[in-house]
Amino acid sequence: MDRVLKVLSERKSVRVFTGERIPEETVEMILESSARAPTAGNQQLYTVLRITDPGKKHALSISCDHQPFIEQADLVLVFCADCLKWYNAFAFAHCEPRKPEAGDLMLAVSDACIAAQNAVIAAEALGIGSCYIGDIMENAGEQREILSLPKYVFPAAMVVFGYPTQQQKDRERTPRFARKYIVRENAYHVLSEEETRDMFRERTGREGFDKWMRAFCERKYESDFSREMSRSVRKYLEDFELAFKAGGDEG
Repeated sequence: MDRVLKVLSERKSVRVFTGERIPEETVEMILESSARAPTAGNQQLYTVLRITDPGKKHALSISCDHQPFIEQADLVLVFCADCLKWYNAFAFAHCEPRKPEAGDLMLAVSDACIAAQNAVIAAEALGIGSCYIGDIMENAGEQREILSLPKYVFPAAMVVFGYPTQQQKDRERTPRFARKYIVRENAYHVLSEEETRDMFRERTGREGFDKWMRAFCERKYESDFSREMSRSVRKYLEDFELAFKAGGDEG
């Protein structure tokens, strides 16, 4: 198998690290790989924050659902969707730019996440494990304070990196859905109940679809964490002058 494809296939999230330091030249390779990621109009609509301050790492570990392995990671990167730099550049050139809006934010989030994934794959190729921390969006207001984020800058993704322990190396990869349920040709297909149950069959096992799904729904989708993330992100988006109205946006 091609080495790049092997890296992509074998990569898995790592949450336990050996504590070995990542050489600075290796960090530079990861960051350079991140910067070479595809980007809309070559704008690089993101800013990467490398968190080295122990106090900030601790604060992030607490605010991101109390996950101690965050501050134990040797490298912590926060990928911020950044609509401010270009807005300021336009203003400095007397362009009289409009304020950033929802579409600008979505484009910047996409840019930031693509850059993050480049960093993840580069690290994997260098023998360094990683884990995305989705909780960076849960308390976005608190993260704004910790990271001194101004208006029009949103913490889209956080990734922690470190050398994996042998147990983590040996741990089996989590399964993925069969490709027929993920890839469609030309048009979207709404799965029937039968197709949906079949898609989850490998995951639900003996527990059965209904019981497994109810537990997962309660633990994830209906969790306080999920609700708080939506509330926090909605509050943060006030910067982008988005109106959240009951019944949806007016067209």
